[in-house]
Amino acid sequence: MNNATYSGDSSPFSFDFFAPHPSQDADLLQQLSFVPGLKEILMLRQVHALEHATVWLLGENKNPYSPPGTTTNMQLDDELLGGLSTEQGFFLYGDVNISDLRRAVTLAQHRLTTGEWDLAVHPRCGTNLSVAMLLMAGLAVSVPFILPFRPVEQLIGLGLAATAAAEIAPDLGMLTQRYITTSIPFNLAVENITITRDFWGRESHFVRVCWEE
Repeated sequence: MNNATYSGDSSPFSFDFFAPHPSQDADLLQQLSFVPGLKEILMLRQVHALEHATVWLLGENKNPYSPPGTTTNMQLDDELLGGLSTEQGFFLYGDVNISDLRRAVTLAQHRLTTGEWDLAVHPRCGTNLSVAMLLMAGLAVSVPFILPFRPVEQLIGLGLAATAAAEIAPDLGMLTQRYITTSIPFNLAVENITITRDFWGRESHFVRVCWEE
């Protein structure tokens, strides 16, 4: 995708069926506090959403059609930026001024928690790729059981499976992000932002967060 734009108003997906509320994760943690690792999972989902929203907002800052100091519903995807979420915070890759990053993180959390829930999902998220691979594998495995076990039919079946997976995966990936791998960061507080190196030695910024009720 090259500088694709997205509008929250025109998105086919919304949180209407499961609208998030500020205490949702805190309540869940209180009720299921005996579940090992639950807090880390909840934090990771919230960090994931904050990472996506931060990337969107940094892209907005580079939008030549947005006058300084104005807001826009159009989301500009800067493909030179990327992120990696952990339960302690997220790595941000790309040429970013740390002051701009601080502002983007603060504004990203504010916009997410005040209703701009579409910022929590991103088309370049690894979730989409994982969903596509799982869907393709599932459809491919089913081909021998549906079509006659002859080379021509099997090849046609695999081709149809690949086509179906390519058509369905993007929307299914976005739904998976929205309802499973991300959550609105109502319980996150930013501790600090530093320049560091990730697990593979790549230089990046790290946005460290903590949990607050």
